[in-house]
Amino acid sequence: MLKFLLNKLGYGLAVLAGVVVVIFFLFNILPADPARMTQGQRSDVQSLEAVRKEFGLDKPVSVQFLYYINDLSPLGIHEKDSAAQAKYHYQKLFNLGKESALVLKMPYLRRSYQTKREVTSILAETVPNTLILATTAMLFATVLGIFLGVIAAVYKYTWIDQTAIAGSILGISAPSFFAGIIIAWLFGFVWSDYTGLNMSGSLYDYDPFKGEVLVWKNLILPMLTLGLRPLAIIMQLTRSSMLDVMQQDYIRTAKAKGLSQNAIIMKHALRNALNPVVTAVSGWFASLLAGSFFVEYIFGFNGLGKATVDALELADLPVVMGAILFIAFIFVIINILADLLYAVLDPRVKLN
Repeated sequence: MLKFLLNKLGYGLAVLAGVVVVIFFLFNILPADPARMTQGQRSDVQSLEAVRKEFGLDKPVSVQFLYYINDLSPLGIHEKDSAAQAKYHYQKLFNLGKESALVLKMPYLRRSYQTKREVTSILAETVPNTLILATTAMLFATVLGIFLGVIAAVYKYTWIDQTAIAGSILGISAPSFFAGIIIAWLFGFVWSDYTGLNMSGSLYDYDPFKGEVLVWKNLILPMLTLGLRPLAIIMQLTRSSMLDVMQQDYIRTAKAKGLSQNAIIMKHALRNALNPVVTAVSGWFASLLAGSFFVEYIFGFNGLGKATVDALELADLPVVMGAILFIAFIFVIINILADLLYAVLDPRVKLN
């Protein structure tokens, strides 16, 4: 088990390192100038140079990359003055000279070029909203998808099965940004008098008398939009896996023993049919965090996706890099948990 976890963590670190390299250099070949984005098109040369110097943009790209890796790494080389201590919150390990030391610290994601806020504070503000959105969308897709998949398998080749298959094909075919526009227009505008829902809105709203208030109804339409495609895929996977399991010898043995259909499905067939569903759920949950970018932007939902799209428009590299690294980290953790869950669901799976 320990060797398995260490191997997975090693692969995960390699993935994160690859993400940093690719995104950093892709971002630096873009024609956008972050310094000019912060100062505007009519800014003078002196102001632009001051901003570039403040954020280290005046150095060659290779040097900027090395500094960024030093900031991200838990082990880094930093100055020993009070300013560096306040910035990185490090624990000094040993001195490397009169002015620098090897330190232990949390990864430093830097500050936003636009707002000058710490990227960690921006993530702390937006990530919970996105996690709530992705979790509710995944729960909606998983519960309803498994239920519909089981029903379609039990009543195979009937109108129930054909309707479920047609609905899943429609759900898979509709891109999230297109489905979001249609859902927002229908339920948030055309039928708003009946649904009571808004076309746009965040999880928290500001009330002049109560301050910040929680508005759960603003979660419904983004959740439906985000969960539509995984719902369709989970339904098809469950149906296909259930049809395969129902043909196995142990199912025929259970029928010969006189077990009821509900007992056979719930106690024997469904558990063994869930392995491909676990794969889909684990992959889709992490994908929903990335897919939420467009959905949050369409519905004006204040989350990680909307913050990242806004940062892309303003060439705000630290915010974009921090958001992408967080999503990559979630991918790694979920893949590890999915492998552990395989062993729980199926005793034939061994972790070695």
